[in-house]
Amino acid sequence: MKCYSVTVNGKKYEISVEETTLGNAVSLPVATAPVVPEVKNPSPVAPVAKQIAVGEGIKVTAPMPGTVLSVKVSEGASVKVGQPVVVLEAMKMENEIAANADGVVHICVNSGDKVNTGDILATIIGGNK
Repeated sequence: MKCYSVTVNGKKYEISVEETTLGNAVSLPVATAPVVPEVKNPSPVAPVAKQIAVGEGIKVTAPMPGTVLSVKVSEGASVKVGQPVVVLEAMKMENEIAANADGVVHICVNSGDKVNTGDILATIIGGNK
């Protein structure tokens, strides 16, 4: 028997797997991941990422898990509140993640990166909220 530790959506599960010879099926209990409630945005405008003032700048974070499709601004560019910074694909939908402050942007992700809720996508320095 082999034991493994698996993390799903930030929750740790311990599982045991029994090795068998071909043809001998073994039924094992399956751990289920916790259900994350779907967040609906009532506004027709793309969600503005959560702002967190930490150290130098304001963090633009992922409001949901997904894949970075594109980065809409270049490193060191000046951005305004509401300006798209990153396009995030989640559940086959494209979501523009907007700047949550005015300032100079430092990009923390690349196209193709997988991100989780709360991951930092960019930092806006010298920004006014």
